Amino acid sequence: MRVSKFVLLLALAALCGCRQPTADNNSGPQPQDDAVAVTSGAVAGKTDEAITELEMAEFEPMSVSDMKSEAKKNAYAATPASSVASGPEGGVVHWRMPREMSAGAPGMQPAAEEAPLAAIVNNPVPVPGQGEGPGMSGDKFAHVEVNPFRAVADEPLSTFSIDVDTASYSKIRSYLVDYNQLPPQGAVRVEELINYFTYNYQAPTDQHPFAANTEVAACPWNPDHRLVRIGIKGKEIDNANRPASNLVFLLDVSGSMDDPRKLPLLKQGMKLLVDQLGENDKVAIVVYAGAAGMVLNSTNGDDKSTIMEALDRLQAGGSTNGGQGIALAYQTAMENFIKGGVNRVILCTDGDFNVGVTSTSDLVTMAAEKAKSGVFLSVMGFGIGNHNDSMMEELSGKANGNYAFIDTMQEAKKVLVEQMSGTLTTIAKDVKIQIEFNPNKVSAYRLVGYENRVLANEDFNDDKKDAGEIGAGHCVTAFYEIVPASVESPVSTAKVDDLKYQSTREKTEAADSDELLTLKIRYKQPDEDESTLMSVAVKDSGHRFGEATGDFQFATGVAMFGMLLRGDEQDAKVNLDEITELVSNNVGDDSYRGEFLKLVQATKTLKK
Repeated sequence: MRVSKFVLLLALAALCGCRQPTADNNSGPQPQDDAVAVTSGAVAGKTDEAITELEMAEFEPMSVSDMKSEAKKNAYAATPASSVASGPEGGVVHWRMPREMSAGAPGMQPAAEEAPLAAIVNNPVPVPGQGEGPGMSGDKFAHVEVNPFRAVADEPLSTFSIDVDTASYSKIRSYLVDYNQLPPQGAVRVEELINYFTYNYQAPTDQHPFAANTEVAACPWNPDHRLVRIGIKGKEIDNANRPASNLVFLLDVSGSMDDPRKLPLLKQGMKLLVDQLGENDKVAIVVYAGAAGMVLNSTNGDDKSTIMEALDRLQAGGSTNGGQGIALAYQTAMENFIKGGVNRVILCTDGDFNVGVTSTSDLVTMAAEKAKSGVFLSVMGFGIGNHNDSMMEELSGKANGNYAFIDTMQEAKKVLVEQMSGTLTTIAKDVKIQIEFNPNKVSAYRLVGYENRVLANEDFNDDKKDAGEIGAGHCVTAFYEIVPASVESPVSTAKVDDLKYQSTREKTEAADSDELLTLKIRYKQPDEDESTLMSVAVKDSGHRFGEATGDFQFATGVAMFGMLLRGDEQDAKVNLDEITELVSNNVGDDSYRGEFLKLVQATKTLKK
């Protein structure tokens, strides 16, 4: 009986337990030795009729050994570039044969093993943000309710936690550049776009770990309103003066990480970080798939070859027990705790937790409890297709950490090399901002971004209330759009009955001053539980927008870009032409700003 090579290949793949393949993207890193690229050839992209015709074609019978030989021979054949935009024709697919796990080390590749078998399959290209089945459950983002205008007469205080995360920016970049499509609205957090860039803020010159910077000018999308920028600049710490570090790399090696933009990029990125470490640093590696395991016990940072070899041997496969991995990583960090040093778990994952503790609330509760031990957390996300952004953002926020999304080697270099001190070294924790507006100067206001960082006003003085952390050299920026008291307010004072037992709020003498608002900041030293208060009065010099600093104008352009991508009704006056002009006039020689200008131009094409 004659049987086609195609049928036998698929049968052999099924018997060996191959996973569902995932599509490659030709802009990502090339497959490593733990993945095999094969040309989809005559099968990928064909109709059902074409496949049936292929199966019915007569071939000479092939033995199993012949099929293995044929697959190995073609394993690394030159392949046409695949493209998300062009569809599956000529695409490249990756299949992996399951391998034995090393004893006690999930996800470790045996030192010597023959190349995995390659199989030819019809693999449709996944759509970013949409579920495609197992291993491609779709990206998950939290819903964002845009901050409304609030009347000063009713709510004179505005309180929020600072945020140094930048994941939203690189996530948006990946959608625009790699997939040629606009990002989901939930992926856009305006403050993370603004805080992706550095600004020429004044550094601290006193006992505080950061300095407050303020600037006021006309609002470009509504000239009758004013725009207030609040900037915080953390003190710089050179890598040579960085405290000794006790690091635990918590690496996701589950099957969903089997993608060139995930595990291979993760491994390269962590090697960049290892290159920066020294003899005073320690690194342990914990991995998790269906279970968690110790790959590398705490090792001196100058023993780079041992750490690199452990990273090289990682491979992906299995389900994702992230909760178990987090518990083991914190246990390892505590066992090697450095008093007065940096103690941090670095979690690298796509966030597709599907075994053990998977509830976001349970994971956040666990991380928040572990953070009390003095071990902080950095979260680095990888990949599009099943990226749980909402869980990772909340997890890092409650665990005294920061959150970045690594989509390219350039981004890995930015986070893990250029901003290494800021990523690893916390200079202040539980940093909260509270603004009190002068009712004689301001009738209404709205906070631009920080929607999921808003706090109750009473939380400002509550030292038990968690808030954000600032790393060495970090810049934090926030904008308020304010409505002057002389301008008609977009929101009316709430109508309620007069109070029976209290008199209404009365203005103080300070309201007659030329102060626009008072900025208050509370923070704790990294190893303390009692907060310190900073307070700064802010005045409005009446500058037109064109008189504002270049940093102010550029940051405003970034904020406008985020507002436009969210598509909120109150931001309807924002347009890409004005954003392009603002940005292009303030790029200078900053390569990151230059890249942002290209993102704006790419968005103009997609918006047509």
